[in-house]
Amino acid sequence: MLDGAARHNVGRRRFRWRGWGGPIGYAFLILLALFCLVPFTWIITASVDPHAGLFISLPSSISLANFARFVSDPVFARYVLNSLIMAGGATALTIGTCTLGGYALSRFAFRGRRVLMFGVLLSRTIPVTATITPLYQIVLALGLTDSYVGMILVLAAQQIPLALWMMKGFFDTVPGELEEAAWIDGATRLHGVLRIVLPLAAAGAGAAALFAFIGAWSDFLTPLVLIQSPDLYPISVGLFQAYIGRNLMDWGLLTAISVVYMVPTIIFYLIVRRYLLRATVVGALQGT
Repeated sequence: MLDGAARHNVGRRRFRWRGWGGPIGYAFLILLALFCLVPFTWIITASVDPHAGLFISLPSSISLANFARFVSDPVFARYVLNSLIMAGGATALTIGTCTLGGYALSRFAFRGRRVLMFGVLLSRTIPVTATITPLYQIVLALGLTDSYVGMILVLAAQQIPLALWMMKGFFDTVPGELEEAAWIDGATRLHGVLRIVLPLAAAGAGAAALFAFIGAWSDFLTPLVLIQSPDLYPISVGLFQAYIGRNLMDWGLLTAISVVYMVPTIIFYLIVRRYLLRATVVGALQGT
Protein backbone atom coordinates (compact mmCIF):
# COMPACT_ATOMS: atom_id res chain seq x y z
CA MET A 1 0.00 0.00 0.00
CA LEU A 2 1.07 3.58 -0.59
CA ASP A 3 1.97 5.80 2.31
CA GLY A 4 0.68 9.32 2.70
CA ALA A 5 3.52 10.99 0.79
CA ALA A 6 3.25 8.56 -2.13
CA ARG A 7 -0.51 9.05 -2.37
CA HIS A 8 0.03 12.80 -2.32
CA ASN A 9 2.52 12.61 -5.20
CA VAL A 10 0.22 10.40 -7.25
CA GLY A 11 -2.65 12.80 -6.64
CA ARG A 12 -0.49 15.72 -7.76
CA ARG A 13 0.52 13.91 -10.95
CA ARG A 14 -3.12 13.10 -11.72
CA PHE A 15 -4.15 16.68 -11.11
CA ARG A 16 -1.33 17.92 -13.30
CA TRP A 17 -2.33 15.56 -16.12
CA ARG A 18 -5.99 16.54 -15.85
CA GLY A 19 -5.00 20.18 -15.89
CA TRP A 20 -2.98 19.81 -19.12
CA GLY A 21 -5.09 17.09 -20.71
CA GLY A 22 -8.01 19.39 -21.52
CA PRO A 23 -6.07 22.10 -23.42
CA ILE A 24 -3.98 19.50 -25.26
CA GLY A 25 -7.11 17.62 -26.33
CA TYR A 26 -8.85 20.77 -27.51
CA ALA A 27 -5.75 21.91 -29.40
CA PHE A 28 -5.55 18.53 -31.15
CA LEU A 29 -9.24 18.68 -32.10
CA ILE A 30 -8.83 22.23 -33.44
CA LEU A 31 -5.84 21.21 -35.57
CA LEU A 32 -7.74 18.16 -36.85
CA ALA A 33 -10.77 20.32 -37.72
CA LEU A 34 -8.58 22.82 -39.58
CA PHE A 35 -6.93 19.99 -41.50
CA CYS A 36 -10.35 18.65 -42.54
CA LEU A 37 -11.61 22.11 -43.51
CA VAL A 38 -8.71 22.88 -45.87
CA PRO A 39 -10.14 20.94 -48.88
CA PHE A 40 -13.59 22.49 -48.44
CA THR A 41 -12.04 25.95 -48.13
CA TRP A 42 -10.14 25.50 -51.38
CA ILE A 43 -13.18 24.14 -53.23
CA ILE A 44 -15.46 26.99 -52.13
CA THR A 45 -12.96 29.80 -52.74
CA ALA A 46 -11.88 28.40 -56.12
CA SER A 47 -15.46 27.95 -57.28
CA VAL A 48 -16.13 31.70 -57.00
CA ASP A 49 -12.70 32.76 -58.27
CA PRO A 50 -12.56 33.55 -62.02
CA HIS A 51 -8.78 32.93 -61.92
CA ALA A 52 -8.76 29.84 -59.71
CA GLY A 53 -5.54 27.87 -59.39
CA LEU A 54 -4.26 24.75 -57.76
CA PHE A 55 -3.32 26.42 -54.48
CA ILE A 56 -5.52 28.10 -51.88
CA SER A 57 -5.72 31.86 -52.27
CA LEU A 58 -8.28 34.50 -51.55
CA PRO A 59 -10.05 35.46 -54.78
CA SER A 60 -9.36 38.97 -56.02
CA SER A 61 -13.02 39.19 -57.05
CA ILE A 62 -16.02 36.98 -56.41
CA SER A 63 -17.83 35.75 -59.49
CA LEU A 64 -20.44 33.09 -60.28
CA ALA A 65 -19.10 32.64 -63.81
CA ASN A 66 -17.93 29.09 -63.04
CA PHE A 67 -21.42 28.08 -61.95
CA ALA A 68 -22.90 29.81 -64.99
CA ARG A 69 -20.70 27.70 -67.25
CA PHE A 70 -21.81 24.59 -65.40
CA VAL A 71 -25.50 25.43 -65.76
CA SER A 72 -25.14 26.34 -69.43
CA ASP A 73 -23.48 23.03 -70.28
CA PRO A 74 -26.21 20.42 -70.93
CA VAL A 75 -23.79 17.56 -70.32
CA PHE A 76 -23.28 18.43 -66.65
CA ALA A 77 -26.99 19.08 -66.16
CA ARG A 78 -27.61 15.58 -67.51
CA TYR A 79 -25.13 14.17 -65.00
CA VAL A 80 -27.02 15.77 -62.11
CA LEU A 81 -30.36 14.48 -63.41
CA ASN A 82 -28.97 10.96 -63.75
CA SER A 83 -27.66 11.04 -60.19
CA LEU A 84 -30.97 12.29 -58.83
CA ILE A 85 -32.87 9.52 -60.63
CA MET A 86 -30.49 6.78 -59.52
CA ALA A 87 -29.98 7.91 -55.93
CA GLY A 88 -33.62 8.87 -55.45
CA GLY A 89 -34.90 5.62 -56.90
CA ALA A 90 -32.44 3.55 -54.86
CA THR A 91 -33.41 5.40 -51.67
CA ALA A 92 -37.14 4.89 -52.24
CA LEU A 93 -36.64 1.20 -53.03
CA THR A 94 -34.38 0.75 -50.01
CA ILE A 95 -36.79 2.36 -47.55
CA GLY A 96 -39.80 0.49 -48.98
CA THR A 97 -38.01 -2.86 -48.79
CA CYS A 98 -36.42 -2.29 -45.38
CA THR A 99 -39.68 -1.06 -43.86
CA LEU A 100 -41.35 -4.36 -44.71
CA GLY A 101 -38.30 -6.45 -43.84
CA GLY A 102 -37.55 -4.58 -40.63
CA TYR A 103 -41.11 -5.00 -39.41
CA ALA A 104 -41.05 -8.72 -40.17
CA LEU A 105 -37.73 -9.22 -38.37
CA SER A 106 -38.97 -7.23 -35.39
CA ARG A 107 -42.41 -8.76 -34.95
CA PHE A 108 -42.12 -12.35 -36.16
CA ALA A 109 -39.99 -15.11 -34.64
CA PHE A 110 -38.91 -17.76 -37.14
CA ARG A 111 -36.09 -20.24 -37.43
CA GLY A 112 -32.90 -18.75 -38.79
CA ARG A 113 -33.84 -15.13 -38.11
CA ARG A 114 -30.65 -14.36 -36.21
CA VAL A 115 -28.49 -16.01 -38.85
CA LEU A 116 -30.31 -14.07 -41.55
CA MET A 117 -29.84 -10.75 -39.79
CA PHE A 118 -26.13 -11.21 -39.22
CA GLY A 119 -25.68 -12.61 -42.71
CA VAL A 120 -27.23 -9.47 -44.18
CA LEU A 121 -25.03 -7.30 -42.00
CA LEU A 122 -21.95 -9.32 -42.98
CA SER A 123 -22.57 -8.52 -46.64
CA ARG A 124 -22.16 -4.85 -45.75
CA THR A 125 -18.59 -5.43 -44.59
CA ILE A 126 -17.45 -6.92 -47.92
CA PRO A 127 -15.76 -4.26 -50.12
CA VAL A 128 -17.51 -3.40 -53.36
CA THR A 129 -14.27 -3.96 -55.26
CA ALA A 130 -14.34 -7.63 -54.21
CA THR A 131 -17.79 -8.24 -55.71
CA ILE A 132 -17.87 -5.85 -58.64
CA THR A 133 -16.88 -8.53 -61.21
CA PRO A 134 -19.63 -11.08 -60.38
CA LEU A 135 -22.04 -8.18 -59.93
CA TYR A 136 -21.29 -6.99 -63.44
CA GLN A 137 -21.81 -10.50 -64.80
CA ILE A 138 -25.20 -10.76 -63.08
CA VAL A 139 -26.35 -7.38 -64.37
CA LEU A 140 -25.07 -8.26 -67.85
CA ALA A 141 -26.94 -11.60 -67.83
CA LEU A 142 -30.14 -9.81 -66.83
CA GLY A 143 -29.70 -7.26 -69.61
CA LEU A 144 -29.74 -4.33 -67.18
CA THR A 145 -26.44 -2.68 -68.07
CA ASP A 146 -26.66 0.91 -69.26
CA SER A 147 -30.06 1.40 -67.64
CA TYR A 148 -31.58 3.29 -64.74
CA VAL A 149 -33.31 0.13 -63.53
CA GLY A 150 -30.08 -1.82 -63.23
CA MET A 151 -28.31 0.96 -61.35
CA ILE A 152 -31.23 1.53 -58.99
CA LEU A 153 -31.44 -2.17 -58.15
CA VAL A 154 -27.70 -2.47 -57.52
CA LEU A 155 -27.45 0.73 -55.47
CA ALA A 156 -30.49 -0.27 -53.40
CA ALA A 157 -29.03 -3.72 -52.76
CA GLN A 158 -25.84 -2.10 -51.47
CA GLN A 159 -27.75 0.15 -49.03
CA ILE A 160 -30.25 -2.42 -47.76
CA PRO A 161 -28.10 -4.13 -45.05
CA LEU A 162 -27.56 -1.00 -42.94
CA ALA A 163 -31.06 0.36 -43.55
CA LEU A 164 -32.62 -2.99 -42.65
CA TRP A 165 -30.85 -3.09 -39.31
CA MET A 166 -31.81 0.50 -38.57
CA MET A 167 -35.47 -0.06 -39.37
CA LYS A 168 -35.56 -3.29 -37.36
CA GLY A 169 -34.10 -1.47 -34.37
CA PHE A 170 -36.69 1.28 -34.53
CA PHE A 171 -39.58 -1.15 -34.88
CA ASP A 172 -38.26 -2.82 -31.73
CA THR A 173 -38.77 0.45 -29.85
CA VAL A 174 -42.48 0.53 -30.70
CA PRO A 175 -44.38 -1.46 -28.03
CA GLY A 176 -46.33 -4.37 -29.43
CA GLU A 177 -49.14 -3.61 -26.99
CA LEU A 178 -50.12 -0.61 -29.11
CA GLU A 179 -50.79 -2.87 -32.08
CA GLU A 180 -52.66 -5.35 -29.93
CA ALA A 181 -54.91 -2.56 -28.66
CA ALA A 182 -55.64 -1.56 -32.25
CA TRP A 183 -56.48 -5.16 -33.13
CA ILE A 184 -58.92 -5.32 -30.24
CA ASP A 185 -60.60 -2.20 -31.64
CA GLY A 186 -61.08 -3.99 -34.95
CA ALA A 187 -58.06 -2.80 -36.92
CA THR A 188 -56.24 -5.24 -39.17
CA ARG A 189 -52.50 -5.78 -38.91
CA LEU A 190 -51.96 -3.64 -42.00
CA HIS A 191 -54.00 -0.77 -40.56
CA GLY A 192 -52.12 -1.07 -37.28
CA VAL A 193 -48.80 -0.84 -39.08
CA LEU A 194 -49.83 2.14 -41.22
CA ARG A 195 -51.57 4.14 -38.47
CA ILE A 196 -49.54 3.29 -35.37
CA VAL A 197 -46.18 1.66 -36.04
CA LEU A 198 -44.97 3.62 -39.06
CA PRO A 199 -45.66 7.10 -37.58
CA LEU A 200 -43.76 6.13 -34.43
CA ALA A 201 -40.87 4.71 -36.49
CA ALA A 202 -40.69 7.70 -38.86
CA ALA A 203 -37.44 8.83 -37.24
CA GLY A 204 -35.79 5.56 -38.21
CA ALA A 205 -37.08 5.81 -41.77
CA GLY A 206 -35.72 9.34 -42.08
CA ALA A 207 -32.30 8.38 -40.72
CA ALA A 208 -32.13 5.29 -42.93
CA ALA A 209 -33.16 7.33 -45.97
CA LEU A 210 -30.39 9.84 -45.29
CA PHE A 211 -27.67 7.19 -45.13
CA ALA A 212 -29.09 5.36 -48.15
CA PHE A 213 -29.20 8.53 -50.25
CA ILE A 214 -25.67 9.57 -49.31
CA GLY A 215 -24.35 6.10 -50.09
CA ALA A 216 -26.10 5.90 -53.45
CA TRP A 217 -25.30 9.50 -54.42
CA SER A 218 -21.58 9.21 -53.65
CA ASP A 219 -21.03 5.78 -55.23
CA PHE A 220 -18.38 5.99 -57.93
CA LEU A 221 -17.10 2.49 -58.72
CA THR A 222 -20.46 0.83 -59.40
CA PRO A 223 -21.68 3.23 -62.13
CA LEU A 224 -18.16 3.43 -63.57
CA VAL A 225 -18.25 -0.34 -64.22
CA LEU A 226 -21.93 -0.90 -65.01
CA ILE A 227 -22.50 2.09 -67.28
CA GLN A 228 -20.80 2.54 -70.63
CA SER A 229 -23.02 5.20 -72.17
CA PRO A 230 -21.89 8.75 -71.35
CA ASP A 231 -25.52 9.91 -71.47
CA LEU A 232 -26.23 7.85 -68.32
CA TYR A 233 -23.20 8.87 -66.28
CA PRO A 234 -24.00 10.19 -62.79
CA ILE A 235 -22.23 13.30 -61.61
CA SER A 236 -19.62 11.28 -59.67
CA VAL A 237 -18.41 9.64 -62.89
CA GLY A 238 -18.94 12.85 -64.85
CA LEU A 239 -16.70 14.75 -62.46
CA PHE A 240 -14.03 12.07 -62.84
CA GLN A 241 -14.30 12.23 -66.63
CA ALA A 242 -13.98 16.01 -66.47
CA TYR A 243 -10.73 15.65 -64.52
CA ILE A 244 -9.09 13.12 -66.83
CA GLY A 245 -10.50 14.49 -70.08
CA ARG A 246 -8.78 17.87 -70.05
CA ASN A 247 -5.21 18.66 -70.97
CA LEU A 248 -5.38 21.98 -69.13
CA MET A 249 -7.21 21.85 -65.81
CA ASP A 250 -10.05 24.34 -65.45
CA TRP A 251 -9.99 24.49 -61.67
CA GLY A 252 -12.80 27.01 -61.46
CA LEU A 253 -15.25 24.83 -63.40
CA LEU A 254 -14.19 21.63 -61.65
CA THR A 255 -14.60 23.11 -58.18
CA ALA A 256 -17.98 24.53 -59.17
CA ILE A 257 -19.03 21.01 -60.18
CA SER A 258 -17.75 19.75 -56.82
CA VAL A 259 -19.85 22.31 -54.95
CA VAL A 260 -22.95 21.33 -56.92
CA TYR A 261 -22.10 17.69 -56.18
CA MET A 262 -22.28 18.41 -52.44
CA VAL A 263 -25.48 20.47 -52.49
CA PRO A 264 -28.10 17.66 -52.81
CA THR A 265 -26.73 15.72 -49.83
CA ILE A 266 -26.69 18.91 -47.74
CA ILE A 267 -30.27 19.71 -48.72
CA PHE A 268 -31.40 16.16 -47.99
CA TYR A 269 -29.69 16.33 -44.60
CA LEU A 270 -31.46 19.57 -43.75
CA ILE A 271 -34.80 18.00 -44.68
CA VAL A 272 -34.41 14.87 -42.54
CA ARG A 273 -32.28 16.44 -39.80
CA ARG A 274 -35.07 16.40 -37.23
CA TYR A 275 -35.62 12.70 -37.92
CA LEU A 276 -31.90 12.04 -37.52
CA LEU A 277 -31.79 13.87 -34.19
CA ARG A 278 -34.84 11.99 -33.01
CA ALA A 279 -33.23 8.74 -34.12
CA THR A 280 -30.13 9.55 -32.05
CA VAL A 281 -32.20 10.22 -28.96
CA VAL A 282 -34.25 7.05 -29.37
CA GLY A 283 -31.11 4.98 -29.93
CA ALA A 284 -29.53 6.42 -26.79
CA LEU A 285 -32.61 5.68 -24.71
CA GLN A 286 -32.82 2.17 -26.16
CA GLY A 287 -29.26 1.48 -25.12
CA THR A 288 -29.77 2.57 -21.50
